[in-house]
Amino acid sequence: MAAEETRESRVTAQAPIPAGTPHRPPAPPTWLTRLLIVGIVLAALNLRPAITSLGALLQDVRDSLGMSGSVAGLLTSVPPLCFAVFGITAPRLARRFGPGAVVCAGMAAVTAGLALRPFAGGTALFLAASALALMGIAVSNVLMPVIVKRWFPDRVGSMTGLYSMALSLGTSVAAAVTVPVTDALGGGWRSGLGIWAGLAGIAALSWIPLVRHRDGGLPESAGGPGRAEDGPRATRPHAPEEHDRGPAAQEGPPAARTPDGHAGAGLRITRSRIAWSLGVFFGLQASSAYITMGWMPQIFRDAGVSAGTAGLLLALTMVIAVPLAFVIPRMATRLPHQGPIVVVLGVCGLAGYVGLYLAPAGGALLWAVLLGLSGCAFPLALTMVGMRARTGAGVAQLSAFAQSVGYLISIPGPLLVGVLYQHSGGWGLPIALMICLMVPQILVGVLAGRDRTIEAEHGRPRAA
Repeated sequence: MAAEETRESRVTAQAPIPAGTPHRPPAPPTWLTRLLIVGIVLAALNLRPAITSLGALLQDVRDSLGMSGSVAGLLTSVPPLCFAVFGITAPRLARRFGPGAVVCAGMAAVTAGLALRPFAGGTALFLAASALALMGIAVSNVLMPVIVKRWFPDRVGSMTGLYSMALSLGTSVAAAVTVPVTDALGGGWRSGLGIWAGLAGIAALSWIPLVRHRDGGLPESAGGPGRAEDGPRATRPHAPEEHDRGPAAQEGPPAARTPDGHAGAGLRITRSRIAWSLGVFFGLQASSAYITMGWMPQIFRDAGVSAGTAGLLLALTMVIAVPLAFVIPRMATRLPHQGPIVVVLGVCGLAGYVGLYLAPAGGALLWAVLLGLSGCAFPLALTMVGMRARTGAGVAQLSAFAQSVGYLISIPGPLLVGVLYQHSGGWGLPIALMICLMVPQILVGVLAGRDRTIEAEHGRPRAA
């Protein structure tokens, strides 16, 4: 009887699927889906503490290591440079080893870099350890939208919102608690920076079971069947699974590969208008964010606001993004065109910068809130990366290109603001520059928000 049931199940499994029947892989184990969500959240929590914790203790690090002002300035420009340089390698690494394995290795690199920084006896070793951590962050930055698109294609908005919220939370918590924790541990910057290696280590460990189960594979829709919360744009049919490639290439669902079976084959991303508009939008919003984080407290202090209050205003700007980072991606996936959200966030940024120009101290609280709202362009940009490509391979290429181009564009902004401030002796010209940058950010964001995909742009038909 058992043998007959076995034969019957084999015949059923081998029976041809009628044409037009959507591909429905078997559901993954519940524990594996939950662990993937936990891993995404833990990885996102570790994407910024290496940067914001250092900013809080930079003066102590400079004094201890004898770091010159020019080297310290270079150090503040290293994160976007590393994100651009190392992020572009993420798609190739993901094709070779699988995105889960690369994120796991990225978290291990973050752990190692943060653990080595406290033992640095000189500037060179400190910079090398920081670069190692930033390399791990860079590849994880690029692959998070890929992982969401592959395993939660019907919940792109909610899952992007979840890890964007975790990223914002990690950013703000590291900025807020690093100094108090350092004081509690005896006041040494080495212990204050080193504690963040523990959080990164936990994230790396959480990805190990996922990597071990990669050949069994989470199916394409680990989040379950399509849900109305993310709208019709979040669910698309995909090509039947193919087995003509190695195990590393088959990690994840069929969405990882283009219809011809080759990951990203034929997609000339550098000729894509969608990719360029999204990359420029990403870069301009990143430049605005780095300018705000780096210079807003000084603007308030020069206007007569106390140092403590200026720090609290910056913390408020960063904290506002935590809940909205979950809400905005879900809103974005319900709209066929994300341009209206781009405009609203851009107008908030314009109003915030104009307020800083006219009355920085008089409306400080309002300007901080408006700039915090404007900073939510970051999770919106991540969401659009997942929506402007139909396949996991396309998302990988688009994410790497948009983030690498974007972070390169963001590098000069904070430096140029500092130069204008130094040579003009005031904040009029720097803030005018910030206002001017918001206009092209809105325009190019509207272009990036159009309901198009890079596959359709290259004449690729939808997978049957």
